[in-house]
Amino acid sequence: MPLQSASGIAVPDDLVLVAHVTGAFGLDGWIRLKAYSADAGALLHAKTWWIDKPAMHDVEIMQARMQGEDVVARIMGVADRNTAESLQGSVVSIRRSHFPALDTDEFYWVDLIGHVVENLQGEILGNVTGLMDNGAHPILKVASGPQLDPKKPDELLIPFVDRFVTKVDQAEKKITVDWERDY
Repeated sequence: MPLQSASGIAVPDDLVLVAHVTGAFGLDGWIRLKAYSADAGALLHAKTWWIDKPAMHDVEIMQARMQGEDVVARIMGVADRNTAESLQGSVVSIRRSHFPALDTDEFYWVDLIGHVVENLQGEILGNVTGLMDNGAHPILKVASGPQLDPKKPDELLIPFVDRFVTKVDQAEKKITVDWERDY
């Protein structure tokens, strides 16, 4: 069921955060964005984005392209640098339905958040709170903390590589890892 924004606009319930506006690009109302994924395909191909400034609302995308490691875009209603700069810090979301289809053994990082992480011995290590990319490979951020073991750290960082991640079960929302609680 769609939520209502402060402005009364129905906000879809399948929005996924994909980027934030870092500032203006040029003089003609283009904005520069930092995508949260190395593959900005969903951001580049969606024709409608949702921006949270001044309140959550949808915007029509006129043009979007890669510019170095960032995305630059022209959105409807933004025609000058000052208006583009006013969007700095905005969070950009797109509907999940606009994401490209995946093969059966692929998934988006956002789909792993909340999954239970269990090691080969059947011990629950925690829940996935996010992923990050360190350049060499992605890393699972797993909340472990005092709720599981008061003597252990609040977060485990597990390299998301075949050596350590043995199985991702989307249906069960579980990730099995070759990792110990005290690593």
